[in-house]
Amino acid sequence: MSIADFSLEGKKAIVIAGSRGIGRGIALALAEGGADVAVTGITDTYAEGVAQRIREMGRQGFALTVDATSGEDMDFLASQAIHDLGHLDIVVNAAGDSIRKPVSALPGVEGDGMSSAEWHDIININLTEAFEGCRVFGPHLLERRQGVVLNVSSFAARRAAANMSAYAAGKAALTRFTESVALEWAPYGVRVNTIAPGQFPDTEFMSEEDLAERDRRSAARIPLGRVGRLREVGLMAVYLASPAAAYVTGQTFYIDGGMVLS
Repeated sequence: MSIADFSLEGKKAIVIAGSRGIGRGIALALAEGGADVAVTGITDTYAEGVAQRIREMGRQGFALTVDATSGEDMDFLASQAIHDLGHLDIVVNAAGDSIRKPVSALPGVEGDGMSSAEWHDIININLTEAFEGCRVFGPHLLERRQGVVLNVSSFAARRAAANMSAYAAGKAALTRFTESVALEWAPYGVRVNTIAPGQFPDTEFMSEEDLAERDRRSAARIPLGRVGRLREVGLMAVYLASPAAAYVTGQTFYIDGGMVLS
């Protein structure tokens, strides 16, 4: 028996950076839950394929290209997405990237330290992209006095690692950003939450044997003994976007097999 409170039937969603990886997993799960979904990518190489899969589920699916850190691009995206979908109920800010470099070159260790440009690029794609998504779609949600925003963070927001300072700083800041916007928008009926995934390899490009090997190698550092499957993070998004989570806002949900506890 299905529970109506978890249904997204009739809802309209956009998943920024929904063309690959975790964003794609979220986009497909939202469509499976009943939503019409627009997905974006920096190019249309993968976005159109995701949109086609959404249409095959019997939903409306749209592919759009955007640089999620560009204010001008995002202004255009907002008008295009609302035109295509008619209105929006769900906005997912899923862009993210990392760089493995120390802040400064380390004595006796080969390799350069991070450049200013690299720092700003990583902060922008992990933090500024969420600001831009909220900035351009916020007026629409606030005017309708309903809607859901999901920001995609990482277990790195709570668990630091050497040579990952820019990524960890951006994702940790995203938690506080989410809390602040949640407080700003709660009086208008708009909920804002964060999903913080652990290790979710892009299984679209992995064989069953490769995935099994990845699970085996991860068992020592992930309490549940395996990496995540993209649909699992998608199901978390479905819950948070649905009426079942109507009393949930300003929270960060870690879906990481227990990594932040180990």
